[in-house]
Amino acid sequence: MEWLLNMGYVGLFAGSFIAATVVPFSSDVLLLGMLAAGGNVWLCVLVATLGNWLGGLTSYWLGWLGKWEWIERYMGVKHETLVKHKSKIDRFGSLLALLTWLPVVGDVFAIALGFYKVDFKKAAVLMLIGKGARFVCWALLFIWGKQYF
Repeated sequence: MEWLLNMGYVGLFAGSFIAATVVPFSSDVLLLGMLAAGGNVWLCVLVATLGNWLGGLTSYWLGWLGKWEWIERYMGVKHETLVKHKSKIDRFGSLLALLTWLPVVGDVFAIALGFYKVDFKKAAVLMLIGKGARFVCWALLFIWGKQYF
């Protein structure tokens, strides 16, 4: 992660993008590292949000490209399971995009939203709001924490 920090805002963008895909990586730790290194708080939030959002949209589009037959054949998932999950996605719809910031399951939500063809515009806006809110919270915690430590 240090090499990403050495790249500055470009590294923060790249790391945040990568973290929003199925690659296990923490954009939160990277953001805090940039802030601790003296990065501009709101520029860091903006860069991390954009990178993470675009990474989430990439996961959405990868899901969009998926086909039920592929999932059944190559992943060994039964048709009934896909139908069961579709009913859950249909129940919450694009609101699930607000939760794509969550570790591990957030990437799965992004892929599922695309796979089940949830409205792209709604999902994209809600994904941006969720991911942005997370980074704003981390930045505020960082600012607050600096005052006391």
